[in-house]
Amino acid sequence: MSLKAVLFDFNGVIINDEPLHEKLISELLIQENLRPKSGELWEVCMGRSDRACLTELLSRRGRVVTEAYLNELIARKSRAYQLQLETIETLPTYPGLDDIIFKLRSAKLKMAVVSGATRLEIELVLERLQLTQHFSVIVAGDEISTSKPDPTGYLLAVDRLNEQFTSLKLQPSECLAIEDTPAGIEAAKQAGMQVVGVANTYPFHMMQRQANWAVDYLSELELDRIQEIFSKLKPQPTVR
Repeated sequence: MSLKAVLFDFNGVIINDEPLHEKLISELLIQENLRPKSGELWEVCMGRSDRACLTELLSRRGRVVTEAYLNELIARKSRAYQLQLETIETLPTYPGLDDIIFKLRSAKLKMAVVSGATRLEIELVLERLQLTQHFSVIVAGDEISTSKPDPTGYLLAVDRLNEQFTSLKLQPSECLAIEDTPAGIEAAKQAGMQVVGVANTYPFHMMQRQANWAVDYLSELELDRIQEIFSKLKPQPTVR
């Protein structure tokens, strides 16, 4: 078996914007006459889509969460996110991002983004970072009804890569996911993928316990070694 594709999480892996999301969600709650609680956003929202995050936050406060109400809140937050990005001259990324993308391109591996962020947010950031052309597929949080740790997003990314590259015949077991949260690691593992946990959001020891590999920085990811390990793995049946 060989490594054929690398699937990136977005927030916390490609862009360092978790503090901005926490700020915007807190502001959204205040606009809805609800009080943010210290530590709650970290507990409820980290690694999950805005839809899952806001649904739980509102439900905890006794709000009736209709689909229309939720969609309006998500759209409002997305607009605020875009406006905030416009004020930032250089977007905050993580050390080693350019290096790992160069290595993956050199190895001719397919790349995709699997995230709970909205497609508009992902496309905006990738365009600003001049990375759009490197990612063949995006699976965004506003395109699916589930959130990590559910594996649906990762499995959909495999399907879309196969649709785009018909000769690829990609299986989840031939994918490497790069994640920064326990929810994301669990989603990728449930999809049948190997996972690198990068210690951008949680400590290294947590990533080490939960992922197949752990690194402090993306530049530490030893692609040659991972490819060698993949070559020794036995193909796993796809679980859907």
